[in-house]
Amino acid sequence: MPTYRPAPVQFISGSGCRLTDVNGKSYLDFLSGIAVTSLGHAHPAIRDAVTEQVAKLLHVSNLFETGLNEEVAGTLDRLIGDGKPAGGKVFFTNSGAESNECALKLARRYGGPGRYAVVSAYGSFHGRTLATLHATGQPTKHEPFAPLPEGFRHVAYGDISALDHALDGSVVAAVLLECIEGEGGVIPAPPGYLKAVRKLCDERNILMMLDEVQTGLGRTGRWFAFQHEGIVPDVVTMAKSLGNGMPVGACWAKAEVAEAFQVGDHGTTYGGQPLAMSAVRATLQTMIELDTPRLATRQGAYLRAAVEGLSGVSSVRGAGLLLGAVLEEGIDAAAVVNHALGLGLVLNSPVPGVIRLVPPLIVTQDECDEAVKILGEAIQSVKTQESRATS
Repeated sequence: MPTYRPAPVQFISGSGCRLTDVNGKSYLDFLSGIAVTSLGHAHPAIRDAVTEQVAKLLHVSNLFETGLNEEVAGTLDRLIGDGKPAGGKVFFTNSGAESNECALKLARRYGGPGRYAVVSAYGSFHGRTLATLHATGQPTKHEPFAPLPEGFRHVAYGDISALDHALDGSVVAAVLLECIEGEGGVIPAPPGYLKAVRKLCDERNILMMLDEVQTGLGRTGRWFAFQHEGIVPDVVTMAKSLGNGMPVGACWAKAEVAEAFQVGDHGTTYGGQPLAMSAVRATLQTMIELDTPRLATRQGAYLRAAVEGLSGVSSVRGAGLLLGAVLEEGIDAAAVVNHALGLGLVLNSPVPGVIRLVPPLIVTQDECDEAVKILGEAIQSVKTQESRATS
């Protein structure tokens, strides 16, 4: 179906931070499948785990145990607690959208009759199911699919006063936010904002739900981005790098919140199945061994400084290895991305004027240098073309 533009490149293999196309050309991957392959392509630990599991057991449904789910859920709970058990429970899904869908249903179940509304932020992105689409704070994405499910309100991101006015405790069950709006242009929450949200939610008995689909699991320099603010949300959703390319997601909730779900309230045929869990277990074990938050902090600082020094870049925002290069006014970010691809660098532009850089967390300084060199060449080429077009 024509839901994506024709692909400019056909990739057939990858290794580490590099991809190879059908013609044998090599590319540096600074998109990571949109923040998915955080351990790079064809990582041997994930490859071996999945290969071994394929030969043993692929699927039995959630009517039976397979021995992997509790172990993986326990690891995620410890990472949520920054090394100590956080006391929560996990529902495994197949994607970020499904993780957020689970969170939305859980919020309504926990809120009880009459408390069904969820407040989210403009510029956010939470998925493309009908409910998560309405939670997404981008009205232009809503219009083709109206009417959308009821019960969603949007406020300006980072504006605690606007959120305060929207939190009618008689009908609002939860707040759903990103710590950094990735698809919105890599926009971090203002310092102190999440703490203030936590306080408001506590005062009004409203769930604080954080979408860490893009920011979670080391990407920002902590296991989860909310840890930078020293808070603990009630619900955390994740996916993307969880399986390093395996379609898998998870919704974590504090035990007292998770217990709102009763048998039969929610389910999924493929969520938590053995192949996905084998990939997740290997991914998390490897991330812990490598201390990927430390890698993201170190390499992120190096990459940020290098990109900030490029002509044509006005600023760089984000955290760790989730960075948005804001181009000088008038420079076409999409054209820069296309030109960089031709030079062997994979990037994308989530919004006009911004280039997102999300390389694997195992990226080296040499690879950062190579990428920045290509990005600089692409920006200058586009500036030259635009100058000629206007002269």
